[in-house]
Amino acid sequence: MRFKLDTCYIEPIQSGDAVNIFNFAISNAQRLKRYFPVTLKENRTLELSKIFVIRKVKEFQSKEEFLYTLKENGSSRLIGLLYLKSLDWIKKHGELAYCIDQPFEGKGITTNAVKSISEHAFNELGLKTIKIIVHISNLASIMVAKKCNFTWIKTLKNEHTPPGERALDMELYELYNAIEP
Repeated sequence: MRFKLDTCYIEPIQSGDAVNIFNFAISNAQRLKRYFPVTLKENRTLELSKIFVIRKVKEFQSKEEFLYTLKENGSSRLIGLLYLKSLDWIKKHGELAYCIDQPFEGKGITTNAVKSISEHAFNELGLKTIKIIVHISNLASIMVAKKCNFTWIKTLKNEHTPPGERALDMELYELYNAIEP
């Protein structure tokens, strides 16, 4: 399964992705440390990345959590990650989290990736609701949510605690499946 976009493609995490994920995490450490601290911590060495990839492949196969990689066409360089997580198969909802390499920010890539994964989550996985949780200062991510037709729902008090900081209020956006199966 692969989703082709204009300049890149999305695919499920693969067993051979450890080096790419390690390189992505190290080169984006400053960007990841506040909102993706666990991903950063679990990929601070190549050996840890290998363990991370093995676990994420298993979680993908068992439908516990879906980690997708965003790779540049041609070079197959990893330029972003998309997590479909916090899945509730009874209520049929999940949360979408994403990050992109700084040189690729602001080019519409994340928006197109979120649209593709959302359609996949609704049409192939049978989800009814997808959530995006974002800090109010992350204007780029808020714009992605809005461009993808997510609706602001409410402020979640003390929702996320970055390393070494106080708990932060986060904004909840949701997208609903317009076509019920």
